[in-house]
Amino acid sequence: MKRFGVFGGAFNPVHMAHLIIVEDVREQMHLDKVIFIPYANPPHKPHDELIDAEFRLTMINLAIAGNPGFESSDIEIQNGRVSKTYTVDTLISLRDIYGTDQIIFYLIIGLDNLIELHTWKEPGKLFILSEVLVINRPGYVIQNVKHDYGKQVKFISAPAIDISSTDIRLRIRENKTIKYLVPEQVEKYILINNLYR
Repeated sequence: MKRFGVFGGAFNPVHMAHLIIVEDVREQMHLDKVIFIPYANPPHKPHDELIDAEFRLTMINLAIAGNPGFESSDIEIQNGRVSKTYTVDTLISLRDIYGTDQIIFYLIIGLDNLIELHTWKEPGKLFILSEVLVINRPGYVIQNVKHDYGKQVKFISAPAIDISSTDIRLRIRENKTIKYLVPEQVEKYILINNLYR
């Protein structure tokens, strides 16, 4: 049975913490691969600073190049062209694409997502379609987080790296360096395409 991680996000832009944390989860959970899925039109995110999904997907591909345990998918971008995308629908689509006879899906979310999970579309169905892995996030303490999902979730202790896409965008606008916050190829791509200015 293969084990595929599913890691969605705005990735606006993708940064080193994303890569380090997900690689750690992949290793801990013995996942065959992790699929990075950028949002197209996320229902829970403000849209004012969200750059075009194709740019974000390209940056993911640059960031994960050379890691056979990582791949990307444009499934939410394609689905988002006609409607809002929801995680439960993405999992259903992935199960249709890859099949379920030989694959177990592991949905990787942050502790901050767990707190808001009750606001997601059909949250209970996520636990039918996948195993839900929750990673710690800076500023959150697992013991203090109240949720309704009991033993259905598996908490994963990941490296606590406090890098945020919001901070990276701010640094770019202020003409500050983002070296070592994002992979070198992503940094070059942002500069060449004059993104986030």
